Amino acid sequence: MTYRQQKALRITGWVFLSIFLLALAGAGIAYFKRESLLKTALDRGIRKAKRDYNLDIRIGSAKFTGLSSLAFTDISVVPEHRDSLARIQRIELNIRFWPLLAGKIGLSGMLLENGLIQVIKRDSLTNIDFLLHRKRDSTSTDNTVAETSRRTNLADVAENLIDNILSKIPDDLNVNNLEFRGIDIGNDTISLLTQTAVIKNENVTSTIKLNGNQATWHLTGTADPGDREYNLALYADGQNGRPKPIELPYIQKRYNLKLQADTLRAELRDVDRSGGEFRLEGAGSVQNLRINHPAIARTDVLVRRAALDAILFVGENYVGIDSSSTLHLGEVSAKPFIKYTLPETGSLTSKGKVYDVQLHTDPLDAQALFNSFPQGLFESLEGMEVAGKLKYDLTFQLDLALPDSVKFNSSLTQDNFRVLKMGRTDFAAINHPFVYTPYEKGKPVRNIIVGPENPDYTPLDQISPDLRNALLTSEDYNFFTHNGFNEKAFRVSIATNLKEKSFKRGASTISMQLVKNAFLSRNKTLSRKIEEILIVWLIENEHIVSKDRMYEVYLNIIEWGKNIYGISEAAHYYFAKSPADLSLGESIFLAFVVPRPKAALNWFIPGGTLQVRNVRGYFKLIGRIMARRGLTAPDSGAYGFYDVRLREGLRREVVPVDSLFQGDSLMTDPADVNIDEDAEGGTGIGNFFRRLFKGKKADENRSNDDPATVQPERRAAPDALPTEPVPADTVKTRKQLRQERREQKRKEKEAQKALENSNQ
Repeated sequence: MTYRQQKALRITGWVFLSIFLLALAGAGIAYFKRESLLKTALDRGIRKAKRDYNLDIRIGSAKFTGLSSLAFTDISVVPEHRDSLARIQRIELNIRFWPLLAGKIGLSGMLLENGLIQVIKRDSLTNIDFLLHRKRDSTSTDNTVAETSRRTNLADVAENLIDNILSKIPDDLNVNNLEFRGIDIGNDTISLLTQTAVIKNENVTSTIKLNGNQATWHLTGTADPGDREYNLALYADGQNGRPKPIELPYIQKRYNLKLQADTLRAELRDVDRSGGEFRLEGAGSVQNLRINHPAIARTDVLVRRAALDAILFVGENYVGIDSSSTLHLGEVSAKPFIKYTLPETGSLTSKGKVYDVQLHTDPLDAQALFNSFPQGLFESLEGMEVAGKLKYDLTFQLDLALPDSVKFNSSLTQDNFRVLKMGRTDFAAINHPFVYTPYEKGKPVRNIIVGPENPDYTPLDQISPDLRNALLTSEDYNFFTHNGFNEKAFRVSIATNLKEKSFKRGASTISMQLVKNAFLSRNKTLSRKIEEILIVWLIENEHIVSKDRMYEVYLNIIEWGKNIYGISEAAHYYFAKSPADLSLGESIFLAFVVPRPKAALNWFIPGGTLQVRNVRGYFKLIGRIMARRGLTAPDSGAYGFYDVRLREGLRREVVPVDSLFQGDSLMTDPADVNIDEDAEGGTGIGNFFRRLFKGKKADENRSNDDPATVQPERRAAPDALPTEPVPADTVKTRKQLRQERREQKRKEKEAQKALENSNQ
């Protein structure tokens, strides 16, 4: 080594030694001044909390108990003009040294004794409103205003949130008597008292009391905060020490939702950030999950085992579940993919929020799939024996800015599938005479024999071809060619309901309506809708019932008026005719009233003829479609509209209507069917989720008894409905009437185009 090299080495050594001594001196000064530094930092934090959040924070004492350990006593947090949020008698914290050098606070140990954290709601006010209505940070600068105008990177938010949570979980934890309490003044209180919670040598144990001694919960498993790996299980004991389901009575009381589980498991395997995307890998499972709500199923639904091995991803403007995730249900599994994308800020494109959902399975053993159905969900299928393979694929994509571009494809592919034994319900029963019982508001109306023993029963070949064709054109033109479902109608239904922001249009085929009426209960539940789809698939793909027989039964059981069921009763009731003698106009009218049969008489005037308003346009639309398809002769008029005459004995029941205000549009129904509400009111599927997310009902006055059907797009007429009072002193000018006629013609063309598209 040369002299110059030796000299440079000595100089470097002295420099590093000087820096070390200075750092050591600074650390010594900081150590001896640490109490005053701690007090200064706490005072600054307390002032900031008061200034920015209106929080009154008080600390009885705060001091260092070691090189990197702190002890606090008598802590209280009280929002201004609100109930106390938190009180802690004693807490000791051990701070990790190396994260502190990077400006991050990580805990290596924590001891907490006698604490209370409570959320209290009084009317519409809570003591956590400061979180929901946060003030602007008083320390922010003008530069931050420009920064916040740009969308926050969701990956950064997720990474910071998870990092802050995980870094606060210590390697050694000892909690005694920490209570979490939620109080809704005048309603209910929920209390979770953590008597003990310990993390020691990566083992987790805890004892949590629910509402006093109502139940004892146990959280056990392993935790490695250093490597960010956790595997935890939650289960419960009753007062006698015997196993008890995990449940929160508050949920059942608040939402009428029974939710129980024997064991809940959660596992965190990896947290990573790469390529601008934050990813979190983990798993969750539940054993013996019990669910009961009037909107879900008629009885308790039991899911014996369900699990999800998931990779969650968060990007700049999207979140989702990766397609490599696996969903397990009983004996089968599937590959889900979910992605929610926010529109890009400042983008010139018209893209809105985008939802992507996919679900795919490998070929599954059919019996294993049926065995995996949750108990109580599909009652009519319980006990069914099948053979072969089934493969399911679902693709759904929706851009809220372009609802008409919605993509929906669902397919259940079979491989040598066959039914070996029917379950609780024999779906082939309708091939023979059977008894049908219609229900009204949950109560049976009367028994109807669907077979030759009933004098009103009418075979398909004895029903007017005009009636058969008009009803198919209106309800389900492709009935004889599809396999029970009309995916295009589903897509149109989704787009229409989104644009209208309420349930305006259904997508039920005749097959689905028949199954709903013939085999299922009248409870409007989520399970019944899914069960309906499964039964339709079985009947159609296994050819259990022929198309002709399905249509024949359908025409003999559907409702056409108050206590009027089947085409024979309808033909005699309205027109004093047999089904074979119905004219084209009478047939189109009967097709017109199927969505709302109880309102049928509202469309007549006392003389027995039909109102022009809302009806004639429908006749023209259906007639033109039938003529174009060769089902009737072209007609320059209204396809039998003017020939329809109500039976004379019924005319006195017709309410007079002021003919001065009769217009002409294509609106087929004064109030479209709301497919998600229950006839009893308040227990439908939509109502449950509206209550859950504080939404509002749409169109509460709608009828709840009518089936959802594939109908022409319905648009509100400019005039009042026939049942609404019309102001007597209102007289329209000729210009107004011309404008209304032009508007009605425009709507007629739009509705005709919509119906043609749905029937293609």
